[in-house]
Amino acid sequence: MGDRLFGRLDAVRAWQGLADASVNYSADEVRRPAWNIDVHHTPLPAEPPGPPTPGGPWTHACRLVRDYEFSPPEIVRALYDPAAPLLGRDMLLEARFHGLRFYCGVRVTEVVDETRDGTDRVWGWAYETLDGHLERGKVTYEVVKNGRTGAVEFLVTCHSQGAPTLDPLVSLGWRLFGRRTQLRFYRRCGERMRRFVETALRGHPVPLRPARRVGGLVYAPSDAGTHRLDTLAVHRLSPG
Repeated sequence: MGDRLFGRLDAVRAWQGLADASVNYSADEVRRPAWNIDVHHTPLPAEPPGPPTPGGPWTHACRLVRDYEFSPPEIVRALYDPAAPLLGRDMLLEARFHGLRFYCGVRVTEVVDETRDGTDRVWGWAYETLDGHLERGKVTYEVVKNGRTGAVEFLVTCHSQGAPTLDPLVSLGWRLFGRRTQLRFYRRCGERMRRFVETALRGHPVPLRPARRVGGLVYAPSDAGTHRLDTLAVHRLSPG
């Protein structure tokens, strides 16, 4: 079933190839207007003030972030090794757009586990794009609890631009549709996170089914179903 999700691509081999890839940009390049710099806030159900409540919204949201369950499967799916440490984990992303499948690598380069401003509890992680990705940049996913008010939010911060190595056809498509799809991805991440946290607080398990596996790897989110036409889709594996 995992092979069908990733069509005729040898997904495991493509994921293995990420080990030799490097981050495809330098942080000192990042500046407007050449780069998009985004911050997206999604309010989640609140908790009482103070440290995170066991079994509360913050805890549920952290688990969803850890497992990449918030990603909208109609836009982005991921293949990774759940046994690998989070920091340094390679992920093969499948970006889906109107019958096209683009396979790109990212690597988790930061794990956030800290208290800010004396009271705000923050947990999350960030990945950066690897050689051959359609984009260059970094996305950070965090769950933040304000210890003074009890407010909980899902925070996504990103800096990105289209990769200069794109071929002319893909570059044109990126200029026409890339930014719109990117913003839709962030919006859908927030919608799914809020819905899943609310579902978990009602006592229903999230995810609803076990993660599917491709060999020793899993793909996320776990509700990313397959379709009989997936194997007919046009695929493009970004060159490394």
